[in-house]
Amino acid sequence: MANFPPPAHDAFRIDDLLSPEERAIRQKTRQFMEAEVAPIIADYWERAEFPHQVVPKLAKLNLGGGVLKGYGCPGQSIMGAAIANVEIARVDGSMSTFLMVHNSLAMLTIGLLGSEAQKEELLPRMAALQLTGAWALTEPSNGSDASALESTARKVDGGWILNGQKRWIGNATFADVVVVWARNLDTRQINAFIVRKGAKGFVTSKIENKIALRSVQNADIVMSDVFVSDSARLTGVNSFQDTNKVLAISRIMVAWQPVGLCMGVYDMCVRYLKERQQFQTPLAAFQISQEKLARMLGSTQAMFLMAWRLSKLHEAGHMTHEMASTVKAWNTRVSREVMAMGRELLGGNGIVSDFLVAKAFCDAEAYHTYEGTYEVNTLVAGRGATGISAIKARAQQKPTQVQA
Repeated sequence: MANFPPPAHDAFRIDDLLSPEERAIRQKTRQFMEAEVAPIIADYWERAEFPHQVVPKLAKLNLGGGVLKGYGCPGQSIMGAAIANVEIARVDGSMSTFLMVHNSLAMLTIGLLGSEAQKEELLPRMAALQLTGAWALTEPSNGSDASALESTARKVDGGWILNGQKRWIGNATFADVVVVWARNLDTRQINAFIVRKGAKGFVTSKIENKIALRSVQNADIVMSDVFVSDSARLTGVNSFQDTNKVLAISRIMVAWQPVGLCMGVYDMCVRYLKERQQFQTPLAAFQISQEKLARMLGSTQAMFLMAWRLSKLHEAGHMTHEMASTVKAWNTRVSREVMAMGRELLGGNGIVSDFLVAKAFCDAEAYHTYEGTYEVNTLVAGRGATGISAIKARAQQKPTQVQA
């Protein structure tokens, strides 16, 4: 893994679908991940630690801010931002999630829904990765049913008092800026607030014993009478529906992440099978090995094309929630199959994280669940196919807000 394998996954010249600018993003990101992250990341993954020392080097790639324009952000195309996440995930899923949370959740929320003062103060430093962002929506009792969140915001003179709990919040143990979603006790609508590191009453604790994305510092958050000033409220958030303005893009990025995992596992398996010999024969010469490789390659290419089409539909203004859920669910399901075949191809080495495949095998489990579980995303897709929502009991059928 320290010497990452050359790319072997582009069997259909999918690279031709990228613009010159997008290919440049892909190349610089690939070089960085192979040179700076691949040699060290297995040890960090094993220890469940985040490699903070690579962040200043990552900042030099000018990826911070993704699709946002101005305020020091690069203004990438959807595909440009996606291909950066793909190349990061090809080497390590945790690093991809770190950047996705920072760019496509925290920064994007501020960029789309924040005040001008908030944008001017925070976005330039976040784009330079001098400040790290987190996004706190999910709660211990509310995952897929995120619109039922129970954290509260009470108006007081000069600001707000936040109370409640959050769970599974990526980057939260070290984030400088956390976007917190809470229910306004006066209007009963959902608002969002910026909470800074060190705020009194804002306590984060790392979730231990994960088997996936171990380097991501997911946290439980407890808020006990946390005061934030009026200037900390995101003025563009007035209901739960406003989350969709952010999730429309983050869903796309999550649909791309398993594509990167599969690319990396396929590349690793191709090299391994050519180098490893049994019975005086390279494993790559065995028919069963070739059959599995062919299935892995076909799935990886199909996943890329699904995510690519979703990205183009978003750019054209035609993407729906049902489309995004279909691709996210399908890509994460198929990625598990690719991971399983890769694990089998490496035999005993398929359970050792040093060879990348076992690590990716585990990380795929997190992608299968976060930003909407596989099951909820398939029901959103089914709603698009039938016009009938299966999320709630039939006796309670009403238009429903679904976090997917």
